[in-house]
Amino acid sequence: MPLSDQSKFLIAEAILFVFIIIPTLYALIWGAPFVPTPLARVRTMLKLANIKKGEKVYDLGCGDGRLVHLASREHGANAIGFELSPFIYMYAKICQPFWRSKAKIKFKNFYSQNISDADVIVCYLMPETLKRFQTELKKLRKGTRVISYAFRIPDLKLIHSEPKVPEKNLSPIWVYEI
Repeated sequence: MPLSDQSKFLIAEAILFVFIIIPTLYALIWGAPFVPTPLARVRTMLKLANIKKGEKVYDLGCGDGRLVHLASREHGANAIGFELSPFIYMYAKICQPFWRSKAKIKFKNFYSQNISDADVIVCYLMPETLKRFQTELKKLRKGTRVISYAFRIPDLKLIHSEPKVPEKNLSPIWVYEI
């Protein structure tokens, strides 16, 4: 028996809800909303990370991928970004060719990824998320640099900070070393 148009619409709504709306809400609640980091601040974070060619850089909640693309293109990093929001991930994939970099953007939850081989981890996450993820960060190998935009990570060894620039609406940058 063929499905009615209304049944087809309800099935499409259910698929949309399960595969797009739920992951998007999960990303907002457990990670951070999509707020692009200004390019000037991205470049500052990459400079402060002191990335050497071939180093592994992870961006947790990479948004549109600007940081991983610049890390790859301008610093020669092996850069990988994780994004959980389907909408933002698709936007990042559409923009990817324009960056002309070798960076990878993965539609993955960074909580479930093995990042133990990181040389640098960059994040722009909410304080609650940083607090939950802090235990995992402490498992990283000695010397791994962690750069957090806007929010401090409690209990990590702070080695440098860049102050907030209110007149330009730029948040602080926090640099840590494991």
